[in-house]
Amino acid sequence: MAKPPVKSGDLPLFAQFQTDSPATARPAPPAAAKSRPWTVSELNARIKGILEPTFTDVWVQGEISNFRPAASGHVYFSLKDEGSMISAAIFGWGQKQRRGGPGSFEIQDGMQVLCRGKISVYPPRGNYQILVEQVEPLGAGALQLAFEQLKTKLQREGLFDPAKKRPLPRFPTRIAVVTSPSGAAIRDMLNILSRRAPQIEITIVPAVVQGDDAPRQILRGLELANRWDLGEVVVLARGGGSIEDLWCFNDETLARAIAASRLPTISAVGHEIDFTIADFVADLRAPTPSAAAEIVSGHWVDTLKRVRELRDRTARIAERDVQHRGQMLRHLVARLVNPRDRLREQAQRTDEMTARLERALRVQLDRRRSAVQTLSARLVNPGELLRRQTLATSQLALRLERALRTSLDRRKALLERGMGQLDALSPLRVLERGYTLVREPEGGKLLRTAQQASPGRAVEVVFHDGKRKATFSD
Repeated sequence: MAKPPVKSGDLPLFAQFQTDSPATARPAPPAAAKSRPWTVSELNARIKGILEPTFTDVWVQGEISNFRPAASGHVYFSLKDEGSMISAAIFGWGQKQRRGGPGSFEIQDGMQVLCRGKISVYPPRGNYQILVEQVEPLGAGALQLAFEQLKTKLQREGLFDPAKKRPLPRFPTRIAVVTSPSGAAIRDMLNILSRRAPQIEITIVPAVVQGDDAPRQILRGLELANRWDLGEVVVLARGGGSIEDLWCFNDETLARAIAASRLPTISAVGHEIDFTIADFVADLRAPTPSAAAEIVSGHWVDTLKRVRELRDRTARIAERDVQHRGQMLRHLVARLVNPRDRLREQAQRTDEMTARLERALRVQLDRRRSAVQTLSARLVNPGELLRRQTLATSQLALRLERALRTSLDRRKALLERGMGQLDALSPLRVLERGYTLVREPEGGKLLRTAQQASPGRAVEVVFHDGKRKATFSD
């Protein structure tokens, strides 16, 4: 049903309905009925029978006040304008809020709304109210209001905090894409990735990305990607559409799952001008699915470009080096002497050097043979030498051990004797035998003579197990 235009100069809503029209008019009560008073129940029932069949589908504009949510999930409030007020109720609003979906927003006092419903009379209290079946905020649309409310709520909880964003892998080899397998978004991503980084393994996790069941399927796809480690990064992808088409990515449960994901996430939903809650919660927002493919393959492309640049640069350097060495070779060839003459000279010099080397080797060999004979005569049997050294080492070890033990015993005795002397000279030992020290309370100066113990003088008496204050008397 189309909404009636709402204008400030419109007549009151009830003026649009003619209760005395032929279709809705009720016959007057018989004359006999007028002769007796009606009971309250009869009057309320009569009013109920007139109002409810007449006002079955009405639109009412007003301001929310006295908003009262009940534990049952129903909500009760009043709609008012400058001159009137009417009670209103929405049954099942709490369940709708928990399910989420397009049109779910938080009702607050002071909000201007447009309600569609029917008039109902509650006989026990004689009140009439409007039972609201559809409610939309005025000014901002219901979807936009729900979006802003959820965005504010999650932002206050810190789900958008940049410090919590996880870095994406620089060179991913596996990515998981949660999207519709038949959509244009995945086809664009596959084309881009096959061209830019064909080495990346792509796992498509099928999910419906539009409709009431979409949040559940996207959430399931995200959970599967994390559970089975389907990629090093998870991309949530969908092409463009209206706000209703993209609404599944504004689901609160899905947003919290994205924030809790073990794998880094990229939200690639809609076009560049489209924003969803998933964009704010994900570790990175890509303007489009194609942009997401370019982002995950970006470092691969940049690195490949750098490698190609280095390869071309190396080829140019090698080419210049070959040219330079060719010029040097041609210059040397021009200066080269006939190889046959050079070989003859080298052969003659080789013969001379060979003869000189043979003579020198012969002299060295004779000299070393003589030295070997001399050393052989002086050489002692290594086994005997080792035995002697082992015996000497053992004797030295025994002597060292005895010397150390003797030194330790001597030092221990000196230590014990010194400790005994110190203990005997300790003032505490003297005090234990019944002696005390008398000193001034402040400064601790000892009183050594009776002349210092003047009457009335305060002193401190030190015993072996403590001290006490005292005062001299006559």
